[in-house]
Amino acid sequence: MPNWLNDAVFYEIYPQSFYDSNGDGIGDINGITGKLDYIRSLGCNAVWINPCFDSPFRDAGYDVRDYKKVAPRYGTNDDLKRCFREAHRRGMHVLLDLVPGHTSDQHPWFRESQKAVRNAYSDRYIWTDTVWDRPNGFPSMSGASERDGCYLLNFFSSQPALNYGFNRTTASWQMRYTEPACVATREAVKDVMRFWLDAGCDGFRVDMASSLVKNDEGHSATAALWRNVRGMLDREYPEAAMVSEWSMPFEAICKARFHMDFYLNNVGNGYHSLFRKKVGGKDLSFFSREGDGDIMEFLDDYLPQYRASRSSGYISLITGNHDTHRMTENYGELECKIADAFILMMPGVPFLYYGDEIGMRYLRLPSVEGGYDRTGSRTPMQWGHGKNLGFSTAEKAKLYLPIDPRDGAPTVEDQEKKAGSLLNTIRKVLALRHRYPELQAKPNFEVVYAEKKKYPFVFRRGDFLIAVNPSANAVEIPLQEKGKPIFQIGESVLAGGRLAMHGQSFAVFR
Repeated sequence: MPNWLNDAVFYEIYPQSFYDSNGDGIGDINGITGKLDYIRSLGCNAVWINPCFDSPFRDAGYDVRDYKKVAPRYGTNDDLKRCFREAHRRGMHVLLDLVPGHTSDQHPWFRESQKAVRNAYSDRYIWTDTVWDRPNGFPSMSGASERDGCYLLNFFSSQPALNYGFNRTTASWQMRYTEPACVATREAVKDVMRFWLDAGCDGFRVDMASSLVKNDEGHSATAALWRNVRGMLDREYPEAAMVSEWSMPFEAICKARFHMDFYLNNVGNGYHSLFRKKVGGKDLSFFSREGDGDIMEFLDDYLPQYRASRSSGYISLITGNHDTHRMTENYGELECKIADAFILMMPGVPFLYYGDEIGMRYLRLPSVEGGYDRTGSRTPMQWGHGKNLGFSTAEKAKLYLPIDPRDGAPTVEDQEKKAGSLLNTIRKVLALRHRYPELQAKPNFEVVYAEKKKYPFVFRRGDFLIAVNPSANAVEIPLQEKGKPIFQIGESVLAGGRLAMHGQSFAVFR
C-alpha cells in the first residue's frame, strides 16, 4: 500500500473546464499546473485529472483515440510531464484517468480490427461470427466495417468494447477470459500504465473497472485481472495507486485489490441516502435541513463494506464528480458546509470535485460532448470577477461550456475574503485532518449514537468525537463522553452527560 495515501485528499479536475491558460476557451494542462498552489492551499495534496488523451470527444474524452498522447487542445505530453514535476515539487501526487473497457472507434487498434483480413488486432475487440449474428443481451453495432461481424459496445455507439473475454461463454464467438487474445488486451493496458508511470504519473482512477470481463456474475474473473495488474504495480511501481469506479468495496478492494474504491451516488445505496434521496418531490436525504432523513440507511449499507475492506484498502467518499449533479442543486451553502465537513472527516481517502469548495451551482444545459444531464456539473471554474469569471480570456462564444450567468455566482475571489465561507470552512476541516493522524485515512470509525429517523449522528475516530446535526431543529441526547470542541459549524455543547446541538450544526470534540 502506498504510504502517501494515509494523508491523501484528492481534488478532481475536469480539464476542459478548470483554467484556460492560452485563451482558446478550453481549459488545459498548463492551466492545471498554474493552479497547483491554489489546490494545495485548500488542503488537497493529490489530483485526479479526468481523461486528457487524444480523442474525437464524443464522450468528453472517455472515447480514447491514443492512450499515449495528450489531446492537442490540452497541450502536449511535455506539458503533462511538467505538471507531474511541479506537483511533486509541492509534495503532491497526480492520478490520470484510465479507460480500459473501450476505446474510440477511431483508435488505430479498432481500425485494424475492422479489416476483413486477420491481423494482430482482429481479436482486440469483441466481434460476433457474422454481421447477422446479433448478440442477445449486449449492445452492438454492425454494417460499418469490411469485417463480417457485429462488434460489442461498452457505452455509446462510438465506444467499441475491448476484448477481455467471457467468464461464462454462451456462443461460438465468445472467448474465455484466459485465452491469449484476452490476456494480450490486459497486457496492452499495462503497457499504457507503464508509459505514464514512467513519465511521472502516480497512478490511475479506473473507469468502469468492474465491466471488463463479460458474463462475469460476481466479477470473479474481472477481479483476477485486476489482481494481476496490482501485482505488476507492487513489483514495479510500489508507490503507484489505483482507485476504482466500482462502488462495491468488498469486491473492488478485497477481491480485485484496488487501493481505493469510490462510494458513488447510486440510487438506493448509503451515499444516495445521505445526500440525494428524494421521494415524490420530498427531500429525504439525511443532510437536508428538512430533517426527514435516516442515518441507518447509510450505516446499514456502509458498515458491512467498511468492515470487510478496512484492512485491505480505503473507501473514497466524494463531494461530487463529473457524472453527478452538484449538491447545490438541492442544498444551500450551510447544508453543503455540513455535508462536506462530514465527508472530509470520515476514514478513507476523500475526493473533492473542482468548484464544490465554493458551492458552484448545477446548470441545466444542452448536452455537450455526450454529457447530457451531466453537462451542468461540468461548467467552467469560477475564479473571480474578470472576464468569464476568470476562467478564460476567450469570447463567450468560444467557451467549452457557458459560465454561470446568474447573479451571485460564487467565486474563489469572493470566498477568499470571507472567514466563514464554504471555501474557508473546507480549508479549516482539511487542516484538522492533516494535523491529526487519527483523522486521516486510518480505519478507526466507531458509531457512538445513531438512531433510525433521528438526529444527531455521532461517531468516534480515536480521541476525536464528531457530531453532526444537519436538520434545522435543535436536538439533545444523553451522551457520557468528554471533550473540548476544536472545530464547529453552528453551536454544540458537550457537558454534564449530554450533547446539545443547535439546528444545522457540526462539531469535532477532542
